[in-house]
Amino acid sequence: MRGMKSGIFLFFLITAGIVHPDLIRAQQTGSPDKTELKAATFDLDVTPPEGSRLAYNVEVNKWDLGLRAKGIVLIGSGQPVVLCSVDWIGIANEGYDAFRRGLAEAAGTTADRVSLCTVHQHDAPICDFSSESLLLQAGLDPICYDGTFAREVIVRLQQAVRTALKDLQTITHIGLAEADVRQVASNRRIPGPDGQIRLMRYTSCPDSALRAEPEGLTDPVVSLISFWNGGSPVAVLSYYAVHPQSYYRTGVANPDFPGVARFMRQLAVPEALHIHFNGAGGDIGAGKYNDGSRENRLVLADRLADGMRRAWESSRKEMIRADDVKWTAVSVALPPSRSIREPGEWIKNADPVYLANNLFKTAWLQRIKEGKTIDITCLRIGHACIVGLPGEPFVAYQLLAKTERSDLFVAVSGYGDYAPGYIATAEAYQQGGYETSEASGVDPGASDILIQAIKKLLGKNND
Repeated sequence: MRGMKSGIFLFFLITAGIVHPDLIRAQQTGSPDKTELKAATFDLDVTPPEGSRLAYNVEVNKWDLGLRAKGIVLIGSGQPVVLCSVDWIGIANEGYDAFRRGLAEAAGTTADRVSLCTVHQHDAPICDFSSESLLLQAGLDPICYDGTFAREVIVRLQQAVRTALKDLQTITHIGLAEADVRQVASNRRIPGPDGQIRLMRYTSCPDSALRAEPEGLTDPVVSLISFWNGGSPVAVLSYYAVHPQSYYRTGVANPDFPGVARFMRQLAVPEALHIHFNGAGGDIGAGKYNDGSRENRLVLADRLADGMRRAWESSRKEMIRADDVKWTAVSVALPPSRSIREPGEWIKNADPVYLANNLFKTAWLQRIKEGKTIDITCLRIGHACIVGLPGEPFVAYQLLAKTERSDLFVAVSGYGDYAPGYIATAEAYQQGGYETSEASGVDPGASDILIQAIKKLLGKNND
């Protein structure tokens, strides 16, 4: 009798759309079909209401293009895998955990199989429930860390994922492509003859002499991984390393030039959902090619979209099956910087912008003391690997990952758990500059830990 009741209840869940039948089969057999890969895509408006606090300003208006949370759920190889990109400046600590748990619950998987990243636009929210708690405990307004809207977004994201799972598509092929993006990215750190950083060229740079300096170290390539059902594209994932600001602190929520470029490509290939991820862009901006003029948002968007177009047109497709997909993750304990301030009276006297740039690191320090770690992830799909990194990692880590497996197509997303802030290379910490000062939440020892994690994830023993 109990088995009959369980069967009736399961039938109700499936017919009500609460549980997808493929997820039931995955739980029973480990895969809906050991050879078939399926996918569901989701897309949600995550623009806060007017009057909300963005990271640095009160939102006074919304732009024509809103902020989006876009993602894909892959089903067929063990428990589902979720990749999600959000048009926010950062999601950290308990906020990051809550988003991953929410997405995992909706997709029928575990949080360690969720890769959540932000695109890092600055006219956008920041989310950290740990920092919110610190401010509330101090009797203060949580300002930009008020988690009311973020918690609503998690609930709506869950519904979006559940709805998407009702329309699974079979994935028969993936497409791999890359192309140079011309005159967008440049390194923010200008070294002097002694190797020390003498000048910082930020994302918006009105100084013509600074703009005349060399590009410096970048990864000029935009990488595309597309998912296909026969001859029909289902999703296009793009990866490009750059601080995504043309101009900001306007109080108008907007996805800046990567969001415009993504929208252009969505119009050009409307049958596929276009999902954009920021790469390891901690030391990369558009400063050499951006004087901050309003017109430059379209200029930079056009250039990024052009690179995406050329990559798309050169895509090479390969057949894919569920057993060509593998997910691995490494949990690391990154050593915190000595510059991180413990919670204290200073919080009551700090201005909102300082708190927006620093309080999440204070909250992270508390989590470190509780033994919390951060995940570095890798999704292997056929001949492609997608590496997910936390914080604002320097581009050198992205270039290392690509060099480590030059026999594979490697894409890198940064801006996972935002808590560590900038993660520079060991050499960069000796050179000075903004990113290696109080802006970094880790000490130089974090560099080797991150390098070893990348090498472990990409090691041939994982093939």
